Amino acid sequence: MALSLSALRRFTPANLVKAVSSASRAYSTEYSFETRPCDAHKMDPPPTTITTTREECLTLLTEMMTIRRMETAAGELYRSKKIRGFCHLYSGQEAICVGMVSALDRKRDGITTAYRVHGWAHSLGASVETVVGELLGNACGVSNGKGGSMHMYGENFYGGNGIVGAQVPVGAGVALAYKYNGQEGVAVSLYGDGASNQGQVFEAYNIAKLWDLPAIFVCENNKYGMGTSAEGSSSNTDYYTRGDYVPGLKIDAMDVLAVKNATAYARQFALENGPIVLEMETYRYHGHSMSDPDTTYRQKDEIKLMRNSCPILQLKAQMVTAGFADEAELKALEKGIRKEVTASIAKAEASGQPGQDQLIANIYSEPSVDVRGCDITILHN
Repeated sequence: MALSLSALRRFTPANLVKAVSSASRAYSTEYSFETRPCDAHKMDPPPTTITTTREECLTLLTEMMTIRRMETAAGELYRSKKIRGFCHLYSGQEAICVGMVSALDRKRDGITTAYRVHGWAHSLGASVETVVGELLGNACGVSNGKGGSMHMYGENFYGGNGIVGAQVPVGAGVALAYKYNGQEGVAVSLYGDGASNQGQVFEAYNIAKLWDLPAIFVCENNKYGMGTSAEGSSSNTDYYTRGDYVPGLKIDAMDVLAVKNATAYARQFALENGPIVLEMETYRYHGHSMSDPDTTYRQKDEIKLMRNSCPILQLKAQMVTAGFADEAELKALEKGIRKEVTASIAKAEASGQPGQDQLIANIYSEPSVDVRGCDITILHN
């Protein structure tokens, strides 16, 4: 199901400024930050100086805060038993999807990810209403209520995939299509540290390097694969080096500006040289899924320490330092986002479940009633 980014996005720099800025306050418009250097494998790292603007930072912050609030609300809906089945929250990792999407060409580049997909779906054009609607199994959902937490798609967005690691060769296939058809795009394949030891990940590295495909492989290293630490599952936890013959970078993915900078650098590298492996060092604030109590395999002190590195708090502090905003403006922005998200969730809840006509929809490209195993008469009950 193709989504229009311009049609679905609720916030733009223009209405952000109008909504939260004080007319009497003169803010800085541009600033240069120094970020933590990337560790590099068989390549030169990108520069550490990043020049950005107030408008860009407002956009990035709004998107991250929207995703955070959406995920918090999803957790509440799950606990109230309105969301059933799987539910994998992205809280803590927002800088990856927001930073990467801001550096990619949305008309040319393709993205494939795993089952922690809500934030990616929103950054790639799905509204809060359609993401939450999908979690609720309602017709307004991004996959018409038939995919749930793990299966969301959009324009140049190939999922949301539930089988651990299986999305990586899909991304390599998209990269092959770009090269075969002479298209100027890169294919981004995302997976977690828990999926990094899957055989198909290494097979995808191999074929991508053999054919010099424009592929960016991204390990979202949030330190735990379900309840197992990275050190407990991987003999080599430097995931950016695990492509061996494929160059790699390790990025501080709690810094959205560092993510954006490294992604732009990696995109150009992949177009000119072939595949690259990125390790996005991050942290999830909740359990693996909502059914994971998250109390047996990591300590509260660890979670508290990592929350101090929150990507939202970091960007807020950077914006105040740069003179892009003050605390009052940022508080007003957050309040407005909470109101918008609450309204969107109310709409998602009010949307009904998919009709019976959806039982056999999207099986074939052309509508057909001749579907083996389906009794068409149920559509008319």
